[in-house]
Amino acid sequence: MSEKTANPAPLGLLGFGVTTVLLNFVHNFNLGSVNGMILAMGLAYGGLAQVIAGIMEYKRGNTFSTVAFTSYGLFWWSYVFLNMLPNNSFTAGFYGLPSSESLAAYFLMWGLFTLAMFFGTLKKNRALQFVFMSLAILFFLLVVRFALLAYTTYTATDLELFTRTIGVEGIICGLSAVYLAIAEILNETYGKTVLPIGPIS
Repeated sequence: MSEKTANPAPLGLLGFGVTTVLLNFVHNFNLGSVNGMILAMGLAYGGLAQVIAGIMEYKRGNTFSTVAFTSYGLFWWSYVFLNMLPNNSFTAGFYGLPSSESLAAYFLMWGLFTLAMFFGTLKKNRALQFVFMSLAILFFLLVVRFALLAYTTYTATDLELFTRTIGVEGIICGLSAVYLAIAEILNETYGKTVLPIGPIS
């Protein structure tokens, strides 16, 4: 007798989407600091929820979702540690705030990973394709921002408009993941298409 397992994708998508919206609204769009709310969300909902979703996808035999959810969950944890370690009294002497050069490299690698994963969505659905493509664009915009700060005379003040634009793009990316999560929940609950996701025939 086979046991039916729940679809963990909405949990992972919501963890990613909600945390991404909050980070980009506060840090990039409103030009605020990376505060405790964002770090807590990154550890719990953005990080832990996605890792749990990835482990559940592993049990379902879904390689793509396993890699995606666990990777982005650990991305959030790494982002939290990047911001916490320099400000922790026990580690402040060992870890400084990451430089613009290192952040450009950090986001470049995540952008390349996301772009590669995008090609795995081409046999999924249009909504998921939008999430991954908009995320890749977000990472590459961040690469440009930190590269400008590292290798030109531009300052953060000079790049305020560009940073706000990144924030808008990040909010759109996060909301697209939230939409896909809610669509999967409602479509499964009602047994019909309540919110379209553009399935690939």
